[in-house]
Amino acid sequence: MAPNYLAILPEISLAVLAFILLVIDLRLPQGRKTVLAGITAAGLAAVMVLTVLFARPGAAPESVWGGMLRHDTAAFVFRLIFLFGAAVTALFTIGWKQIEKRGEFYVLMVLSTLGMTLMGAAGDLIMLFLAIETASIPLYVMAGFMTGDDKSTESGFKYLLFGALTSSVMVYGFSLLYGFGGTTDIYKLAAAVGSGELPVLGLLGALVLTLAGFGFKIAAVPFHFWAPDVYEGAPTPVTAFLSTASKAAGFAVVARFMLATFPAEVLPQGLSVIALISVLSMTLGNAAALSQKNIKRMLAYSSIAHAGYVLMGVAAASLLGVTSVVYYLAVYLVTNLAAFGVVIIFFNTAGSDEIKDYAGLSRRSPALALALMLAFLSLAGVPPLGGFFAKILVFAAAVEAGLIWLAIAGVLNAILGLYYYLMVLKVIYLDRSEKDDQPVPVARPHAIALVVCLLLVVFLGTIFGPMYDWSVLAASGLF
Repeated sequence: MAPNYLAILPEISLAVLAFILLVIDLRLPQGRKTVLAGITAAGLAAVMVLTVLFARPGAAPESVWGGMLRHDTAAFVFRLIFLFGAAVTALFTIGWKQIEKRGEFYVLMVLSTLGMTLMGAAGDLIMLFLAIETASIPLYVMAGFMTGDDKSTESGFKYLLFGALTSSVMVYGFSLLYGFGGTTDIYKLAAAVGSGELPVLGLLGALVLTLAGFGFKIAAVPFHFWAPDVYEGAPTPVTAFLSTASKAAGFAVVARFMLATFPAEVLPQGLSVIALISVLSMTLGNAAALSQKNIKRMLAYSSIAHAGYVLMGVAAASLLGVTSVVYYLAVYLVTNLAAFGVVIIFFNTAGSDEIKDYAGLSRRSPALALALMLAFLSLAGVPPLGGFFAKILVFAAAVEAGLIWLAIAGVLNAILGLYYYLMVLKVIYLDRSEKDDQPVPVARPHAIALVVCLLLVVFLGTIFGPMYDWSVLAASGLF
């Protein structure tokens, strides 16, 4: 196969951007390094434009670079999701004193994004492992970036330990799959899996081991234990990046891997495992979020619950199911970025992430209160916001696949999730504090990022046709 350089144009562009940021960081005086965040956001936006103009795939999916990567619509759409998440995160770092003047942070973020784009396109176990590690290792450093903060250091260390453990388990699963199939190409492994000559228990064991690594990336039960502590301790912009772009990359891998290697007609027990993880993640995430006093920990458990919702689409293993996964990830990315954007802005003023300190936010900053309300209502699945249509899609996919019990569990959990979002909004709008007359300033870059995210939240819930069509095309590329 001839090398297709346009197929990896986003990755080449991200590598160039990382090098440019490194050089600029070395040349700029300390007092002017606050421009690094803007340069990073602009650079990532430029990579998005280049991807749309020159790296669009053809009508038929193709393997490139010796089968290591897939050049298809799914990879294309996921790349845009990762790049958008990284660009918005870069804007939210402005004003974060421990980050905004340190160029190495932005280099790490760009390199992690590069790994995510490779994750979304990986068609081989070796490339998949390298991509996951390329995305994860910078995140370990970013989570513990504030070395003067004990919580940040602890979160980085925990994330590294748990990540190393699950990666080693995942690689063992990869080795078993290679031993069973005699190839590392995930699309050729399906033939070996479906031959009927391999032990079902052995295949299920390899699948469970592999899902340990994937489950860590998406914070799904029982691989979720790192999320609350890491989300709370990491710098909030890093938490936003972890809960959106990194999670989307994990789901891109899960969807492609399950459909390519363990399709429903070959190993239906694999989809039963996914369905079980889905309902456990929804239930535990929502139940644990009810008692949280810290808004970042609450969003961490919320993130675990949303992993369960997305896994409903994966368990359906149909065109509608994968379409719902892509659409849900797009909605979740912009919604959660908006929520964390408000958390970042509030922390820069109040220095607290405790929910009780949000009392009176509606009087201190009506615009921020409205932004958080729209984000939370979208996460809860309230119409006409994007989260509502995303949940309808995953529920419909489960029903279409005959997983009625899973759809019912999803609906009940959505009702449970609405409660803790409304409890935070009750604090914001009804509770009073001594600081009601002290406004919360919003920097222009933060305001731009928030407005863009919130417009997309509303757009994806009302004028959902364009993104839905893209989601269908992306899903078609995985079959």
